[in-house]
Amino acid sequence: MLEEKLSRIKLLLTDCDGVLTDGGVFYGASGEEFKQFDIRDGMGVERLLNLANVTTGIITGEQSPSVIKRAEKLKITELHLGVKDKPAALKEILSRLNLQPEEVAYVGDDTNDLEVMKMVGLSVCPADAISFVKGIADIVCEAKGGSGCFREIAEMIIAAHKGTKSAHGRQETIILNSGVKIGPGEPCYIIAEIGINHNGSLETAKKLIDEAVAAKASAVKFQKRTPEICVPKDQWEIMRDTPWGRISYIDYKRKTEFGIVEYATIDQYCKKQGIDWFVSTWDVEAVDFMEQFDTPLYKLASASLTDFQLIKRILLTGKPLMLSTGMSTIKEIEDAVALVWSFDEHYPLLIAHSTSAYPCKPEELNLKMIQTLGGKYPGVPIGYSGHETGLATTVAAVSLGATFVERHFTLDRAMWGSDHAASVEPQGFQRLVRDIRDVEIATGDGVKRVYESELGPMKRLRVNISEEYKTAPKSEVTSPKS
Repeated sequence: MLEEKLSRIKLLLTDCDGVLTDGGVFYGASGEEFKQFDIRDGMGVERLLNLANVTTGIITGEQSPSVIKRAEKLKITELHLGVKDKPAALKEILSRLNLQPEEVAYVGDDTNDLEVMKMVGLSVCPADAISFVKGIADIVCEAKGGSGCFREIAEMIIAAHKGTKSAHGRQETIILNSGVKIGPGEPCYIIAEIGINHNGSLETAKKLIDEAVAAKASAVKFQKRTPEICVPKDQWEIMRDTPWGRISYIDYKRKTEFGIVEYATIDQYCKKQGIDWFVSTWDVEAVDFMEQFDTPLYKLASASLTDFQLIKRILLTGKPLMLSTGMSTIKEIEDAVALVWSFDEHYPLLIAHSTSAYPCKPEELNLKMIQTLGGKYPGVPIGYSGHETGLATTVAAVSLGATFVERHFTLDRAMWGSDHAASVEPQGFQRLVRDIRDVEIATGDGVKRVYESELGPMKRLRVNISEEYKTAPKSEVTSPKS
């Protein structure tokens, strides 16, 4: 009965104070009242929409500007602030959205939620709700308000709507905020890693984006680091010959680092071109910087797999996290994944097999690790980040199950810079995308059938032809029944 109620839900309404927040109040410099939200509840809003097509609404007597800001970030348009009569607000919503009461769930925690909870198809409350509310609630969550209660009910609704799950209960398909899906059965997500191959030039970056679009790549990726944090102090003053002359290593790193102006331009340029863009962040400050942009995911470079402080900061964004596993032991991979799942067992995680050698020798690619990781982490999209020369091995990675692939991308492999030699040029990237798409089509569905194109050779070459092929219309040609 409860499962049936959950499966009918199309709109999840919630009070704010005591449900989406713990009721704590903070005041800004000018006296504005602010609330503190749990990132996991915010992720629940996104997952509900992406995995169950269930929208979220807020009905609250609060007028806090932080509630408005939070709703904007989560794209909650059904926002009702300063409500004095919640039942009347619910009736208006039902009428306007043409919903039946049984298609709506409400999460409340206090006496002013009681009447609304009686009007909807599914009533829910947090663990710390008052006793009157617990007495009428269909579901009393294990989590408290502002500490995961909303996420808890969101996951129950998602499960009831039968979202794509593995046998181990993890979501096999991750839906990015761009609408693109990554996972088994979806087109391989092909990433052209520009990284620092722009050599500090915005115009070069734009040309690379243009070429990635022409190649029909799914996304372009850059790198973002704070040089003063990422470069060891004892290397700052090492002199290096560069396109800008002979300068210190720290100055060289500063020259190749894009700032707010460049990334704002890239953001608008990629949106105009219709291609996803994101970055590998190398330090906590870099994540803070990138949160100014609504990129679809974060990549964690292989070198950062053991940087738990950085991983934790990325987790607080709620965005999908792509872990790269080069230069890492199985234990180090396990520890990083355990950290992610200790934060949130449903966190949108992707894992990329990689070997951190530039360029990498074929005998060190170890592509079967794609299958090993897939077996070890069922339901987690597994991909491949390659640093080899040539294209065949990256195409092979897709045939072995990689749901996403990443290759360094350059205008010219002879350009100055550390990553160009292990990068793919535009014409090569076009071939790579073409070959991956051909492999996806050629893989088929594993069901044996006889194609119409085979009938001619069959009649010419086969001694004995089954009766069904002698009489069946061409449009009905199938494999013989067992």
